[in-house]
Amino acid sequence: MTRSTVSRRPGLLRAAALTLAAALTLGGAVGGGTDLAAPAAAAGPLQQYLNLPTVNRDAAHGPGGIHPKLPTDVPTLKRLVDQARQTGVAPSSYRALLLQYWLADTTRAAGIDLASWNPRAGVSANRGNLIRSYRYYEDLQLAHRELQWAGMAGMVGADFGGGLADFELATNVYEIARLQPVANAIVTETNRTLGPVFVDELPSGLRALARVGAVISADDLRAVQGEILVMQKNIFTDLMPQHRAYVRGGLEALREMRSADLIDDEILHAWEQIASLEPAAVAAGNARLLQREQGEVIKDQWDAVRAYKGDVGEALTYATTVAGSPSVAGVLPPRSYRPLEVSGTAADGRTATLTLPLASWNWSVYPERWDYITSQLLPKYKDLVDNHWGTLRAQLRVPYEQQFESHRPIWNIAPTLQSALETMKVTYQ
Repeated sequence: MTRSTVSRRPGLLRAAALTLAAALTLGGAVGGGTDLAAPAAAAGPLQQYLNLPTVNRDAAHGPGGIHPKLPTDVPTLKRLVDQARQTGVAPSSYRALLLQYWLADTTRAAGIDLASWNPRAGVSANRGNLIRSYRYYEDLQLAHRELQWAGMAGMVGADFGGGLADFELATNVYEIARLQPVANAIVTETNRTLGPVFVDELPSGLRALARVGAVISADDLRAVQGEILVMQKNIFTDLMPQHRAYVRGGLEALREMRSADLIDDEILHAWEQIASLEPAAVAAGNARLLQREQGEVIKDQWDAVRAYKGDVGEALTYATTVAGSPSVAGVLPPRSYRPLEVSGTAADGRTATLTLPLASWNWSVYPERWDYITSQLLPKYKDLVDNHWGTLRAQLRVPYEQQFESHRPIWNIAPTLQSALETMKVTYQ
């Protein structure tokens, strides 16, 4: 060190001290004090992606990812998320970015192009996305026995996807239109035999089908198809990033989601139960994920579909209830669960009971749907996992295109209603 450097150092130190003091004073005046331990503010490309609303978490608002401003390629998203973590940004500030990262990583793993995923494009345009998403669900179950929601959702997806394909096939309205006279005959025969009081006790969906089945249009069918496809993407968008985070990052990745307010304490606890690998806890955790899917993610959307144009939505949601045929072994078809049985006093004073092999309920009504799921799907699927794993594994390994095509129900809707009419039974006491 030279003499001149030594002689200058006291002045430099004093200047630095004065500068620091001025900065602290200014900071106190402007911001009420400065926290020297606070993380540096995010800068550069990251800044524009912070505090974005998750405007497209509900796919009804548009195609693509969580926000139109966010990139969809995984390497870019990973760099941005890593930068947010390293910078010390609060997880709630990079909430949309974090969900977009896990969603993009999941769609890439499933072979789906997130940027172009548009449920409003119709069934044919989304057929590949349906098959790839449900194939991914089943692959998760095959690789991780504790991920029972994924396996059951994948199997039921074949019923759902096959039904949608038939829904599109029926857009010429021929199949739906020919349901109307059979439904009308059931209502007419009930009225003739038992009177209008009994007609009022028939399922509202059946009565709606009798009224409007002949006038449901192709546009109506397309509108309902679009809503159901939106639901399918919404389920994927909510639950699959959680599954991907669990598989790739474990509970710590899910805790980050909790810190970002993407999931709540109950859902984090459900994942902790699943991760425990203890059979009863695993079952309870998966049941909570299923309740989130049905009771939170898509509940309001099913209500909106049922309310679509009054009788039209009521009729179509009831038709899907009658048509459904579950893939899970041992599960009763919805039309056979709580079959239609109406009792009352006939005109001659006797007690009469009308029995038909038709559903007395509507899949789109959440409490009724949840009753069916918890009574039929959940216990029967759990039994397959616990006691028939080899059989279940073989089912899940069937190419998904084959699963999809084997569960197309529309060919059976009209015969089912016709059978109900022909076997209509009235008993008197």
